[in-house]
Amino acid sequence: MTDQDIRPDKRPLTPLAGPYGHPFHAIAVTIPIGAWLGSFIFDIIGFVAEDPAPYAVGSRVLIAIGLVGSIAAIVLGILDYLRIPDRTRASSTATIHMGLNFTVCGAYLFQFFLRTTTDEIPVAGFVFSVVSLLVLSASGWLGGKLAYRYGVRVADEAKQAEGFRLDERARARRGD
Repeated sequence: MTDQDIRPDKRPLTPLAGPYGHPFHAIAVTIPIGAWLGSFIFDIIGFVAEDPAPYAVGSRVLIAIGLVGSIAAIVLGILDYLRIPDRTRASSTATIHMGLNFTVCGAYLFQFFLRTTTDEIPVAGFVFSVVSLLVLSASGWLGGKLAYRYGVRVADEAKQAEGFRLDERARARRGD
């Protein structure tokens, strides 16, 4: 199989998107996901703590970290999105995935500003956090579908098979 035979959605649009078979989008999303999950945990602790102020500040900082990290994830995701052929199931799934992620980012931006006026954990902010994490989970499921079912930016099966070929020493041990 030549490089020309590989589906366009498997090849990076630019080296900034990561090398063939190893997209950077997948690692970049861990920053906002982790930060926003941490913010949620700080909210819960802040509700039961005697002094919620440090947890409220920590939650606000984690939301900001997630927003900054989401910029990289969005840019890298768009680079991968642009390689998906139009009017395909993968394209439709990616469009929904992207829309959900933009919605989550907007919700966290709203939460950030909601939380700048208080050193308490706002109930509305917590509710937005719960809903945002649920939407983010649905979007993550769609992202997994793009990679693991449709193979977007995943190496083709012939390339994947290289990882399962026995090397010479293993063949000698087996008697092949």
